[in-house]
Amino acid sequence: MQMAEDILLEKGLLLHPRHGSQSRLSPLGVHEPPLKLPYSQHWQTLIASRAQTVGHPGGNLLPTLPSPETCQDFSAPCSHHSTALALLWVCVDWTMRLAVAALFLGLTMVVTRDEKEGDLCLYEALSDTDAVLCKGLEVFYPELGNIGCMFVPDCNNYRQKITHWAEPTVKFPGALEGATYILVMVDPDAPSRSSPKAQFWRHWLVTDIKGVDIKKGKVQGQELSPYQPPSPPAQSGFHRYQFFVYLQQTQNISLHSKENKTRGSWKMDKFLNRFHLSEPEASTQFMTQNYQDSPNYQTPRAGSSEPKDKPK
Repeated sequence: MQMAEDILLEKGLLLHPRHGSQSRLSPLGVHEPPLKLPYSQHWQTLIASRAQTVGHPGGNLLPTLPSPETCQDFSAPCSHHSTALALLWVCVDWTMRLAVAALFLGLTMVVTRDEKEGDLCLYEALSDTDAVLCKGLEVFYPELGNIGCMFVPDCNNYRQKITHWAEPTVKFPGALEGATYILVMVDPDAPSRSSPKAQFWRHWLVTDIKGVDIKKGKVQGQELSPYQPPSPPAQSGFHRYQFFVYLQQTQNISLHSKENKTRGSWKMDKFLNRFHLSEPEASTQFMTQNYQDSPNYQTPRAGSSEPKDKPK
């Protein structure tokens, strides 16, 4: 009890007997009037606790305690009474318990709400087989964050939004600041993973990227193929969207006229061999499907506008 009283004295929550009826200093540094004790609520509690302390559980300490009529605050002489500190401790103790209980209930409600919301928006990792490609590259989309090695969540309309968002932020933390890099984004599952007849679909191709830039997430260079958002056809399953960063060894990298005519059926391996690009320095991928294939998708009502799918 003495240790608890010392703590309360130090925090300004308890008046020392010698302070009499002076105002107390709140934790915020504001002087407040003397405390009123709710005797009607804590009188029997105090009697029981004091009785148990000295070995008299029968409550035979009642005659030694002042009555509520004689002590209603901590003004003298009540502030000097031996029971004053104990009474205040009972009051503060129960107040603190109620405050802790309220705080715990609030946190429980927040955690429960977050868990329920999380159930509707799960960030699912790719399988171990697909995760082999994830090596040192980060891809950030608005609202989603780093989607590397993940499925685009089936919530908040993300699978439709990603078909309209601008190019993502691609970051290669391990890039050499004095080196030059090439960024390639492709879909190997065109038109579907089970029948990739149009493999590879070229979504983005940028050369002459400085290492100091891509290290910070800036893709600045010569854009041979402007960014095209993921747009998997309906009922074609999940598509992989792969990102590769290669160390650029030569200058004047370009696409043939035939390659520029279409993005589909791109012979990526021939392009890499033509410019002596071996293994990628970093890579990653994410997966998504057409938003209309989602089990949560609701068919729009008649008369509403629905964006058309872009060609793969």
